Amino acid sequence: MLAIKNNMMAANAARYLGKSYDALAQSVERLSSGLRINSAKDDAAGMAVRELMRADISVLDQGVRNTQDGISMLQTMEGTMATIDNALVRMKQLAEQASTGSYSAAQRVIMNNEFSEMAAEVDRISKSTKFNGIAMLNKTDPDTVDAAADVKIRFGTGTNDEISIARSDMTQSGLGITTGSAGFQLISGYGVSNASTEDWVSVEDSAAAGTQTITIQFADGGVLEDAISIELDTGALGAAQAYSLQEVVDLINVASQNQDNDADGVSKNYQMAEVVAGDGTNGREANQFYLQLNSRLAGADTVTMTSMLSAATGESTLGIVNDSGAVLAFDVTEDIDPDDLVTPVTEGSMGEQAGTGINLLTASAAQDAIAAVAAAIGLKDTARAAFGYKINRLESTGEVLGIQSENLSTAESRISDVDVATEMAVLTRNQVLAQAGTAMLAQANSIPQMALTLLRG
Repeated sequence: MLAIKNNMMAANAARYLGKSYDALAQSVERLSSGLRINSAKDDAAGMAVRELMRADISVLDQGVRNTQDGISMLQTMEGTMATIDNALVRMKQLAEQASTGSYSAAQRVIMNNEFSEMAAEVDRISKSTKFNGIAMLNKTDPDTVDAAADVKIRFGTGTNDEISIARSDMTQSGLGITTGSAGFQLISGYGVSNASTEDWVSVEDSAAAGTQTITIQFADGGVLEDAISIELDTGALGAAQAYSLQEVVDLINVASQNQDNDADGVSKNYQMAEVVAGDGTNGREANQFYLQLNSRLAGADTVTMTSMLSAATGESTLGIVNDSGAVLAFDVTEDIDPDDLVTPVTEGSMGEQAGTGINLLTASAAQDAIAAVAAAIGLKDTARAAFGYKINRLESTGEVLGIQSENLSTAESRISDVDVATEMAVLTRNQVLAQAGTAMLAQANSIPQMALTLLRG
């Protein structure tokens, strides 16, 4: 029917042209983005699967980076242990040299000085080597929370997708090569969770600002070591002055390491104090740090600790106390004799234990040092080997993760990526349809003009 009010042919052509244009726009979008799925309307189920795969791929890729970071950390520690190995080898060589009877006491002193310096360097290296602040060679690092816990390298979404790496203790105490001739040691009963930041000692003078002098003197029978004294400022009136455990250790060691030689020319310098970690026994908590005092004399069996305050009315609260354990206080007039201590050690007291110092001052001591250093080398080799096979495992894990990421990316590509060849054929078809639709719409729009011919007649 020839009509001028409703041009159905034009409406029909316009509808088909719109569909062709939409299909053409979709083909252009897919080819320009490279994706078959650009929005949920393209393939809702496929998009859901794709997003899950993309999340897994991102986790796997991060897991690869995690393993690489873990490898870097272990390589740093393993390289450091190579230096420790050189120091231990030199220490064993010196011990072997001093074990023979052809050297004088003065010559052994020289050997022992180098021996002690090498041991101190091992301790320094193990405590200073860190990766992103993580100490792997020092289980008692005071600045690391739970320094004895394993380091876990995460690389996946599962609960078991991690590799645990145990820390090693390459310090002097951990390797059993603490130097000196210490035959007597004391450990405080009061510990702190952080040796560097937490207050361990507080001193107060209720009368006026003053100085608290703490004197420590070990003895071997009637033979007295040189007394070691430190001074703690009491601060302003009515305000206690606080010191951390590390600050107290440093003060004591400054005093003990600035002594003269004895009459035989043997150096009396040594480290009297150190921070030690509790092991969960004798009231020493595993996550706490304590003060340890070492004697210099090999046969020391007693210690006297006294405190003098510049004002008689002063008070002090210290981590070192007598065996009563009633209060954490240090009596300004009382001497502490370890022979009177309760065994096992009670909370709030000083505990006695055998000394562990090794030296080269005699042939017999040098032979003991050889055994100690040999054991230390074994511990070091075990720890270094553990780092080595953890590196190999992390490398294998990284390779597997890379393959998994590659295969999962391939699967995601099959779902998400556009097939360019097929889509180009669709684009060509849609272009032809759009062009034909445009032409037909033009024709349909001109057909009603035929009615004018009848109207003119």
